[in-house]
Amino acid sequence: MVQPRHGACLGGDGGLDGARMSTPVSPSVANPGVPAPSTGPAPHPRATPEARGLALGLLGVTIFALTLPMTRLAVGTPDAPLMSGLFIAMGRAALAGLLSGALLLALRAPLPQRADAWPLVLTALGVVFGFPLLTSIAMRHVSAVHASVIVGVLPLATAAVGALLHRQRPSPAFWACAALGTGLVVGFAVLRSGAAGLALHPADLLLLGAMLCAAVGYGFGARLSQHMRAEFVICWALVISLPVTAPLAALSWPDVPVPTVAWSGFAYVSVFSMWLGFFAWYRGLALGGTVRVSQVQLVQPFLGMLFAVPLLGESLDAVSVGFGLAVMATVLLGRRMPVRARATQG
Repeated sequence: MVQPRHGACLGGDGGLDGARMSTPVSPSVANPGVPAPSTGPAPHPRATPEARGLALGLLGVTIFALTLPMTRLAVGTPDAPLMSGLFIAMGRAALAGLLSGALLLALRAPLPQRADAWPLVLTALGVVFGFPLLTSIAMRHVSAVHASVIVGVLPLATAAVGALLHRQRPSPAFWACAALGTGLVVGFAVLRSGAAGLALHPADLLLLGAMLCAAVGYGFGARLSQHMRAEFVICWALVISLPVTAPLAALSWPDVPVPTVAWSGFAYVSVFSMWLGFFAWYRGLALGGTVRVSQVQLVQPFLGMLFAVPLLGESLDAVSVGFGLAVMATVLLGRRMPVRARATQG
């Protein structure tokens, strides 16, 4: 029984008990065989799964932020075209698929379960075919900065898909933060692009379609990552796509020599954007939750513009930095808002 610290006990020895309680006895004195506890600082608590998920999500987003500038390097411009959009999309998937097959064999990965077949197909349709093909075609006609701004709608789309797939119910405050971040991105587009830049250009429609494809692929991939290793999810999605991606890559191989800088951009989107980036991204979504971790994508447009400065010679001014900081603030706010599971009936 634990005695009260200041109150009197039934025997009237409250003062004695208070003295006993206020004078701690070392375990080594009360029990000579028990060593005294360490007086050093308490060990630092391990990061929570949500914190690790957000960290991995940020790593994946940083890798993905280079995708559009690197694609622009590979595809060229309307005045100086280089690789075709079809070759970049199918070639990157084919190369990553070969690397995935080698990794799966080396690790003796188990075959996916029959129930995972349809989610794997949807994951592949979203992130192996849809997003790479649509962005590769669009990037020849728009700048990397413009395309990076359009990417700002991706977190909201991913959160919506994730909420539907994982039966989660984000709070109104969470959706308010997501909407505020998206509004900041749209406001930045209006400020920087003007009315002409916001017209419904066919390339803009392709980019918006790519965002929807990515959201679906992210959502189903994160769902698979809850019971499969994250790297196996993207690897199997790439491997099952090889019968389509490999022949199309061979048929669309460049007819004329292209500069080394284009091949370097192609190599990056093949190894990092199409493969390694998903190792961190899917693991982060599985650990921290698709709805919450998806908001880290709000920083991707500004990381992409930052990377475009040395790669494409574009300038970065105080307005871009200010909007980037404001968007990151919405990410931090959204992290603190509750996201609950839907109540099951029955």
